[in-house]
Amino acid sequence: MGNTRKFVLKLLLRLEQDGSYSNILLDKKLAASDLSEQDKRFASALFYGVIERKLTLDAVIDHYCTNKSQKLGDEVRNILRLGVYQLKFMDSVPDSAAVDESVKLAKKVRNPASAGFVNAVLRNFIRDEKALPTVKGRIKQLSLEYSCPEWLVLKWTEDYGDSACERILACAIGKAPEYVRLNTVKLSEDEIISSLEEQGVSVTKTAVAGCVKLSFGGSVEELKAFKDGLFHVQDLSCQLCCKALDPQRGDTVLDLCAAPGGKTFTIAELMSDEGEVFAFDLHDNRVRLIKEGADRLGLSCVKAKSNNAKVFDPEMPKADRILCDVPCSGLGVIRRKPEIKYKPADELERLPEIQLDILKTSSQYLKPGGVLVYSTCSLSVAENEDVIEKFLEDNKDFAPEPLGKAFGARSEDTHITVLPDDYDSDGFFIAKFRRLR
Repeated sequence: MGNTRKFVLKLLLRLEQDGSYSNILLDKKLAASDLSEQDKRFASALFYGVIERKLTLDAVIDHYCTNKSQKLGDEVRNILRLGVYQLKFMDSVPDSAAVDESVKLAKKVRNPASAGFVNAVLRNFIRDEKALPTVKGRIKQLSLEYSCPEWLVLKWTEDYGDSACERILACAIGKAPEYVRLNTVKLSEDEIISSLEEQGVSVTKTAVAGCVKLSFGGSVEELKAFKDGLFHVQDLSCQLCCKALDPQRGDTVLDLCAAPGGKTFTIAELMSDEGEVFAFDLHDNRVRLIKEGADRLGLSCVKAKSNNAKVFDPEMPKADRILCDVPCSGLGVIRRKPEIKYKPADELERLPEIQLDILKTSSQYLKPGGVLVYSTCSLSVAENEDVIEKFLEDNKDFAPEPLGKAFGARSEDTHITVLPDDYDSDGFFIAKFRRLR
């Protein structure tokens, strides 16, 4: 697995240099590699694991740096991150292999002392029984244990309370489940499930109709059922969002920030492909993704076009229902994109203003009596409750509307924060309104 570790090291360095999304970078490089399926699984686990635990790993590394003024090069630090992660969090890797392979990687670094330094840090960590450094204070402890910046731990504690914060942090570590939406426009749920099981996929039904969880060793996009348009990949919380919208056959629906199109497709399927679903995105290349997805699924009612959601378009058709799934911080999908949590806090400050602008613009396209759903994949009161409160203050023609029967005991709630441990899903926020006049 030496080549696999080298492969992961290159990915980590590339991620830091380019700032690209981890999932996109990994998928692209794995597809172009000649690694075996076993090595690909190991590479994925190691790559995501190091990103998820970066703050914790760096705390361990810094603890063993006797010269605190010493600045480690990117290569050496990432080699140490790989080594410490394998020692602390990968039970399947023997300690000797974790150390030896890390030293081999370090021998290829230009500084000849790097290999000895890497060896010393890792062996000292083992000698200390792989204990994490000691810190004082609840916020610092959670930050170290779950590798989450202190500002974000504090924010979630203030927004949701200490207990919920720790549950969010715990759910942000590890592999996310693979949920898909079954395309019942083509076949029944049972027929699609049978097709998947015949292809060696383990399928588990969920509490949300049409949503199942898959367990499969390879890429679901390679399955015949996927190529035949029998499902699309979509988290359970996103499907709940579409259930809240409750589109009906024959409706005119606008999905104003739609790419790559998952919610658009679910909406069209809930409408039995009868009516019109206009799906918009700012960029033409992302509009193309929506069109390609709709074609694969055989959804003829989807019409994908480019549009700036912040700017009012007088030519926009009036809608019975509108989904306003705004750009957000993504703090609810950290388990899928762990690099999100390392963004500076000040990058999020302008988001609520942008989100409110999009919501206000979107609301102008809704018919009297129509329904609008505002949603984010973020866990942030500033992006969620504060935005809808301000919207209702400024728009007296709108009133909160119950989310509906898909939400069970909370069906009469007009907005909901879905925490990751509620359904073992992404974190999500959903609010529903009706236009009165």
